[in-house]
Amino acid sequence: MDPAPHRVLRARWVVPVSLPPLADGALVLRDGVVAEVGFWRDVSRHWTGPVVDLGEVAVFPGLVNAHCHLDYTGFAGQIAPTASFADWVKSITSLKGQWTREDFARSWRTGAAMLMTGGVTTVGDIEAVAELLPEVWEATPLRVISFIELTGVRGRVDPHAILQAAMARAGALRHGWSQVALSPHAPYSTVPELLRLVAAASAQRGWPVSIHVAESAEEFEMFHAARGPLYEWIARNERVMSDCGGVTPVGHLDRCGLLGPNVLAVHANYLESDDIATLARCRTSVVHCPRSHAYFGHRPFPFASLVRAGVNVCLGTDSLATVERQPAALRLDLRAEARAFLAAHPTASPQTVLEMMTVNGARALGLSGRAGELKPGADSDLIVVPAAGAAAGAVAALVHDEAPLAAVMIGGAWVVGGDRVRPGGETGGRGFGFDSRE
Repeated sequence: MDPAPHRVLRARWVVPVSLPPLADGALVLRDGVVAEVGFWRDVSRHWTGPVVDLGEVAVFPGLVNAHCHLDYTGFAGQIAPTASFADWVKSITSLKGQWTREDFARSWRTGAAMLMTGGVTTVGDIEAVAELLPEVWEATPLRVISFIELTGVRGRVDPHAILQAAMARAGALRHGWSQVALSPHAPYSTVPELLRLVAAASAQRGWPVSIHVAESAEEFEMFHAARGPLYEWIARNERVMSDCGGVTPVGHLDRCGLLGPNVLAVHANYLESDDIATLARCRTSVVHCPRSHAYFGHRPFPFASLVRAGVNVCLGTDSLATVERQPAALRLDLRAEARAFLAAHPTASPQTVLEMMTVNGARALGLSGRAGELKPGADSDLIVVPAAGAAAGAVAALVHDEAPLAAVMIGGAWVVGGDRVRPGGETGGRGFGFDSRE
């Protein structure tokens, strides 16, 4: 990618998300960063450089996928829903054991391409095969935060050794705008000492932390009642179970010091009222993955209660291993997650869902002001949606429609649809610089 050093984009609508939509708006892009956002009439007074008039479209910030497993894209349709969550964990563990490094690399690259085509420009990805880094980063223009996954239950590996190995690998990784962070997998698959060590190391470095928590009824039962299928299976895998009983999964993380504004609590399906209050007090973000939620048949996601408490809720795709459709039709698609969310929460507005997959996701990943909105200083990552009517219609089209996006830009360079974007005159005109013909 080689972004133009200076450029102006003009469109029927510019939708910054963090500000009201701008009719006949314009963006000034400079060296891969948004330099100015405003009405065309204001920008044109002082701009004398090249203009790309995109015409009857709406320009949005690139979408932010706060939780994904790119490694598992190739698992689409491979695991049927099971009656027990513990059985599902056993199934995916067995499947992973059959794959080679190249299988995982191919799966990662395929998933990244799917996300980018669907408008995602930033992704928080759980990296179970850390050996793929930085090779896979170099295969995509996506901005990736790779959360190195940590477990360590089997074999009772020393938590300090687990963290030390992860930090040594992270310290050697450098590539463009991608970065690493840490992800203790889940409360049931880690031990308290590892959670405390990750919390301290991440806080010291200013890293986000991602962890699956309160995902299933069996996980809740494991910690709250010290029994159930997950409890029994994990106990057989030599995990010391003394931290179970009389506490919720979220409460367990709280007493281990692993909740805070840099933490993404992924799923959070099974919560008590005290858990919601704890998440709000700790300013911990929650990532909801609607299609995965439906695949497992979980109880209704407590969206309204979380929002009322002031919890930042954002969207993720999870992996294609937990989406129930024919494998050939499956795609990692954050807009499909938005449609699934609205189907389950019909009183939510398209604007709410837009925020969940832009500014809310950026906030969760520690990227506020850089991703998920169009404002001076933000990265010039954007998506283009055909839109000839009102701004509300453009938002609805982005959220509801299954039609492909017109174009995607990352870092000031077109990565999807760029062959159909041509520069217009200096005055912009309304001859439209975007050719929507296939």
